[in-house]
Amino acid sequence: MRVVVWLVEGTWPACVDAVRRHAPQATDTVLLYVDQHDVPGLAHGAFAGLLGRARSEADPGDRLEDLEVPAATRLLDAAAERLGRPCTRLERGGRPEREVVAAAAGADLLVLARDGDRSRPGPHSLGPAGRFVVDHAPCPVLLVWPEPAPEAGPPPSPPGPGVH
Repeated sequence: MRVVVWLVEGTWPACVDAVRRHAPQATDTVLLYVDQHDVPGLAHGAFAGLLGRARSEADPGDRLEDLEVPAATRLLDAAAERLGRPCTRLERGGRPEREVVAAAAGADLLVLARDGDRSRPGPHSLGPAGRFVVDHAPCPVLLVWPEPAPEAGPPPSPPGPGVH
């Protein structure tokens, strides 16, 4: 069984814990991190466009590139340690929803956390990226709450007579 786990800052522990609870020990687990921001590229462009190319100061985009790689590596390392069993670490760049769906090709299960309004259950607990992944995943999806699920509460009352 091959399981792909989409790791996102702030919610990844719940996804890793779900794999530990629900996937068999012999699972081939892929920990996936998608770098969705081109912050270094933006900094390079701003430096060149706003400050000019002939300036003697160091390009801040270079420093941001140096910081970006260790952050992804630290997250993948922490997730692998929490998982506590052999796994593959995969880092991709691009639009997260597209990269996650592509990485899930051939998987038996995709695990992700809710990425929207998690204060109450319902369709808004999924953000645009999460909704895209759930709608387009090429395999079954395990959608987890990154914290205890909120109370559902009573169902809404039906509208009264004459109310449309």
